[in-house]
Amino acid sequence: MENRNMAPVTVSPKYQVVIPKEVRQSLGVRPGQKYEVIPDDDQIVLVPVRDIRELRGFLKGMSRDMERERKDRT
Repeated sequence: MENRNMAPVTVSPKYQVVIPKEVRQSLGVRPGQKYEVIPDDDQIVLVPVRDIRELRGFLKGMSRDMERERKDRT
């Protein structure tokens, strides 16, 4: 989201909030999409739950030239 202006929302009596249209559009939020709710100090963070198929290939191109820890094999 390029515009970092805050968009105030109100918590309903059922503890629901509406994500503002501009935020939904810029982040591609879809109806029925699931999110993890993570409390972080005095904030609430919403992290999209991704289908495992969406993660396929996300490490493509990552360098494998790294030093690995030696593991004990007894």
